[in-house]
Amino acid sequence: MVEKRGSLSFLPLPDRGPDKDAFLAEVLTGWKRQQYTKNFTEKTISRRINRVLDFCDATGKFPWEWMPTDADEYFSHLVNVRGLVQETIRAYQSDVSLFCSYATSESYPWNETCGRLFGSSMSQIITDLNKARHTQAATMGPTKRAFELHELQQFFDFADDEVARIIGSHVKGGLAAWRDVTALKVCYGWGLRHDELRKLDIVDFSPNVKAPYFGHYGLLRVRHGKANKGAPKKQRTVQTLVDWAAEAVAEWVEFGLPRYGQPMTHLFPTSTGGLVAEGDLYSRFIGFVNTLGPGLDIHGLRRSYATHMQTVYGYDAKFISMQLGHAHEATTTIYTLPSPDFAASEMERVLSRDLLRSKGKLLLKPARNQGKASRVQVPRSRADGTRWNSNQPRTGGTTP
Repeated sequence: MVEKRGSLSFLPLPDRGPDKDAFLAEVLTGWKRQQYTKNFTEKTISRRINRVLDFCDATGKFPWEWMPTDADEYFSHLVNVRGLVQETIRAYQSDVSLFCSYATSESYPWNETCGRLFGSSMSQIITDLNKARHTQAATMGPTKRAFELHELQQFFDFADDEVARIIGSHVKGGLAAWRDVTALKVCYGWGLRHDELRKLDIVDFSPNVKAPYFGHYGLLRVRHGKANKGAPKKQRTVQTLVDWAAEAVAEWVEFGLPRYGQPMTHLFPTSTGGLVAEGDLYSRFIGFVNTLGPGLDIHGLRRSYATHMQTVYGYDAKFISMQLGHAHEATTTIYTLPSPDFAASEMERVLSRDLLRSKGKLLLKPARNQGKASRVQVPRSRADGTRWNSNQPRTGGTTP
């Protein structure tokens, strides 16, 4: 029906129904508030919301229109076309799954409202049938490995030479190179994650009364450890085990930091006093490691610490697990990547120990008789103190 007002005519607007975009924005705002109450960071929350919006854009559907087949097609595209790795796919699926769990929860009115407005409801589209598997092989990749001891020596020798060359040439960047190399030594020397490393302050070091030979650098307090989801950053105290790493830090604090010309709080600052960028450390690492072959990344320094402390220096696995800040010792086992020679050396060590315990008596595997099971005659003492002769049958016994 046309409505006339004076000389103007107005056509009625079609009934567009409820605003879908506005409703989705309300649901996402509610989800954002719920995540704030669980202590998630703004960065994590924004990433999750963006992934939900990306999924909407990719499928051309709103969440109450999603089906498990939409998830299959989307994540198949990410793998086969965009080439994303298994770990990234798991992260994407986790974000979408968390949103679906929130939106479909009976504790919130979204699904009931959705059914009333649009005649359909939201459901969980990430199920056991299409969820990416969490396996160590998929997560870690076949090429990741720890440094061999000679590779670690070669790596830091080259790094020290580069620092000396840059400083000696009197070009810009010598102090930054010194800082980055010291940071890489600390990364290995205390088995740190790269984010823990970047956020260290000078005051985080303290003496260890049980290890006075490390001076002021016997203990390291890590204040920004990896947190569980929704929990604050974990803190731990790491005991110093690598003397040359402690010496490198002492030299940096005494002679390197004063060159900035102003008091510094952070252990590895920029020229303006801020935190060193993660990309700067990574670029420096790549520049040093290129000659050592594939499979080595900056996290490999932490991986190498876990491996060397156990397989080379013989520290207890539980102790190293505490040093690394792992909640479970099994996680440390995954980190520990012994060299190919480790199994052989361990077997040799155990066999040598057993041979010493046997007082020189070799334990030989008995030969099998034809078609009959062999029995081992264990030599035992007679009542008169003499020994049984294993080559002669016992009195009253049977010959094996």
